[in-house]
Amino acid sequence: MSTANRGIHIGPPRFKIAVHSVVWLAKSNSVLSSAMIASQVKSHATFMRRVMQSLTIAGIVESKGGREGGYILRKAPGLITLGDIYYAVNTDISESDFDIDCGDAAKQLDLELEKILYETEQHTIKYLSQFTIDDVANRIDFF
Repeated sequence: MSTANRGIHIGPPRFKIAVHSVVWLAKSNSVLSSAMIASQVKSHATFMRRVMQSLTIAGIVESKGGREGGYILRKAPGLITLGDIYYAVNTDISESDFDIDCGDAAKQLDLELEKILYETEQHTIKYLSQFTIDDVANRIDFF
């Protein structure tokens, strides 16, 4: 079975959009507004601003204010890994995700599952860190 047609979803939904955004910023090599980025990656500008905020906090992009403002890469594309992006967008965990009370047995199961998922995530980040934005951008035709 070809992985190109399966639509594999690993990590937070923002991960794919964040990667697209960073690749687009790398290829444009200029300041782009959230609306421009959203248009290129087929996302809503409000959602895009939230993703870009996570990337800004992580030091991957820089926000430029003003009339001609927007976002620009803070580091060279060859220094930004997919692991960096995954980690940046995966640190926004809502408090409400932890408000469910399912009893002691369920809490124990949740704890064990969280341990397993944490280890899985660490392996994922390690694997993704092998690939830079340059690596990804060089695999596709943009212009």
